Amino acid sequence: MKSLFCSLVVAVALSACSKAEEAVNVQKLDQDFISAWNSRDSGKITGMMADDVAFVQGNAHWKGKDEVGQKWVSATIATISNLKTSVSSTGTDAASAYEAGTFSVDVAPSGPGQPAGFGEGNYIFLWKKAADNTWKLSYAQLEDLPVQRRN
Repeated sequence: MKSLFCSLVVAVALSACSKAEEAVNVQKLDQDFISAWNSRDSGKITGMMADDVAFVQGNAHWKGKDEVGQKWVSATIATISNLKTSVSSTGTDAASAYEAGTFSVDVAPSGPGQPAGFGEGNYIFLWKKAADNTWKLSYAQLEDLPVQRRN
């Protein structure tokens, strides 16, 4: 009985001394991503992505940092600006975090003499903790409405 009590005291003391893992601030992760997008910093954006990141938008389904970086980031970063989000749901645990809600963007004219537009829709960003304890964008899904003409 005495050894059981001593073991319990040691276990409590060790657990009290261990540092509790800090929860990730998913809103900060997303704001850093949005800031990089609005600054048109494609290097920072792709640096925030996991190697096996997946992107879904309509019928487009791309996987891997190279493909997503090329077909989403590089292909659209020059034409989309002023990305804003309105958060409706978030969640975190020790290894993953998500944020979901609606987004809006300004869309550059498709050519000379063409009108500018704006887009909006729903989004979800899923972040995962990497082996080096950094947080990486693992999954992004956009459900957007057709681009509207800006008046």
